[in-house]
Parts: sequence; C-alpha cells; structure tokens
Amino acid sequence: MKYTTRQSAILLLSDGTIFHGKSIGISGTTFGEVCFNTGMTGYQEIFTDPSYFGQLMVATNAHIGNYGVNDSEVESQSIKISGLVCKNFSFNYSRVDASGSLEDYFTKQNLICISDVDTRALVSYIRDNGAMNAVICTDGTSVEELKKSLANVPDMKGLELASKVSTKEPYFYGDENATYKISALDLGIKTNILRNLAKRDCYIKVFPYDSTYQDLAAFNPDGFFLSNGPGDPEPLSGAIKVATEILENNKPLFGICLGHQVIGLANGISTYKMFNGHRGINHPVKNIITGKGEVTSQNHGFAVNKEELEANAELEITHLHLNDGTVAGMRMKNKNCFSVQYHPEASPGPHDSSYLFDQFIANIKG
Repeated sequence: MKYTTRQSAILLLSDGTIFHGKSIGISGTTFGEVCFNTGMTGYQEIFTDPSYFGQLMVATNAHIGNYGVNDSEVESQSIKISGLVCKNFSFNYSRVDASGSLEDYFTKQNLICISDVDTRALVSYIRDNGAMNAVICTDGTSVEELKKSLANVPDMKGLELASKVSTKEPYFYGDENATYKISALDLGIKTNILRNLAKRDCYIKVFPYDSTYQDLAAFNPDGFFLSNGPGDPEPLSGAIKVATEILENNKPLFGICLGHQVIGLANGISTYKMFNGHRGINHPVKNIITGKGEVTSQNHGFAVNKEELEANAELEITHLHLNDGTVAGMRMKNKNCFSVQYHPEASPGPHDSSYLFDQFIANIKG
C-alpha cells in the first residue's frame, strides 16, 4: 500500500466559519455558493449538471469516488461545480465499466476538492444558517486574504448564470426524421432531457439562451421547451420574453426547473431565493391532479411564489413538495403549457416522473 502526505486545506464560509480538511492534490482556491446534495450515488452526473454552475458542492454521502467515472455518465461536456467538499475521497475505485478514477478526472479539469471534512457538521450548519458564499483553499493562502476575496464574490440572488453554460451556437439532437420537432431554449440543459425527448420520437434543435421567439419559431416546431439552468431567473429578461411570446401564440410549452421559473415570471408570478434550496434524488412530491406521490430528483435554489400562483386565475398548482409545501409544478388553465420545478429526467435519481415527457407529447398531439 502506498501512503501519501496530503496538504491541509480549509473551507471558509462568508460568515467567517472555518471547516478544516485535506487537499486531494490540486492546489488553489475556488469560490462559490456552498450547498449540499443528499444523493447516495450519481456524483458524476451531479458534477457535470450545468444547474450547479457557480456552486461548491458538499456531498453528504460518506464516500465519493469509489466507483470511478464513466465517459457516458455526463450531463454536459465538462465539470460545472466550482469545487467539491466531501468526507472520504476514494483514490481507488472498483467498477467493471469505469473509464478512470475520479482523481484523474478532477486533475484533467483542474477541480479543487477538500476531503476529510466533517460534512455532517457542515450540512447541519448550512441547514441552520442557509446557503452562503464560501471558498475552498488548498494552497495555504492566509485566512485574512481569503476573507477579502470572498467579500467580492457576488451573491447568487440577482446573478444571471445561464449565459455561462448555454450553447454558443444552435445544434440538433436526435433523428431528423422523427415525428415531432422541438425547439429548446438552452439555459443550461442537461443531456438526459434531450435523451428523453429523442426517445419519444422527437428531433430537437437547441438554441442559445439569448435567442428570440422568432429564432425558435423558424424551426417550425411542434412544441417548445425551456430548460433547467443555474442562477437567478429574474435577470433572464430575454427568456421571459420568449416564454411570453410562445404563450401569446398558444404553442405547446414545457418547462423544467429554471424554465419553470421563467414561465412563472412570464405570467407575472415572482420568484424568490430559498433558504437552502432542494438538492438530492429522493425528494417527495405529490401530484395534486392524480393524488399520487413521486420520489424525485431536485436541484434548485429558487422557487415560484406559491401565494401569488394560488391567486392567479390563469394558473393552477399541479405538484407540491411534501417536505416544505413549496410549488413543484403548475399548468395554465387556458394555454397548452405546464412546468415542474424538479427533474423528471433524473440522472441521477428515480424515474417516477418520466411520465411528464409523455404528457408533453400528448399535449403536442392535442
């Protein structure tokens, strides 16, 4: 067995709290909003999910890296989290179809990670004090210097991040001879959303976040889709305008996560930053229409205002989060439009909610 000495590292929160740990070997500092994910598996999909851009991910599972990485288990082309905080980092891995170790994967993409942190104490602290900005330091920079730099990191509220992760040019996904054509606005789209649509006989054209309704409509699609993504939905005036025009033209529309919030804003429903947000793969949701429960994959730090939604005659709540009663889904009463706050495409997570993609196709068929 090979023994290595690892450098000490710290996680400094914006309120001055420090958690100590060790570097996995990549030296530097990285900033972001600290948040936690309760998933027991699926770490590679989480790390590559564009919705996590600008965030320091705390893994509540005690072991990270023990099954390595696989080239096909990605939700985008690169790691999107700003840094990782974990308890036990596995330098060795065991899985037949692994293509490499998580350590090598991080080294190639220069992701800074702090391990050997008391993540139970950290998660408990975040739960009590809310998600906040933080810095991981593995290069010995002084705490005073880190505090100065951390003070200049913008708050997630009011931060537009879709432009950082959206495609720069339109691209196509699926079989061009498929039955249905979908125009998708990429605010940070996960690959598994595209897989789910393609599997249902859709040919998708994916557009940059700043595209206009005219751009999307020129594809002559059967339906429109607004994707997930990072940051605050309020600054996305262009996407809100696109949603408004899709609804004005009474076209079929489906939104997930950030797309769901954009649809809310297009209807005059405000959004707000949550104290902690929801991030995990076992969040309970109730479908109000059917009365059935769903175990869902979630990842969001903002939500649609429930009171305003209930007071709006054009909209109705379709799904509620059972842990805290927040809005998990809605639909318009007189338009072909519905959306959910969570992730029916999962990846990682259960497939209880994949019927929503079937619902979108049924809405297109009319």
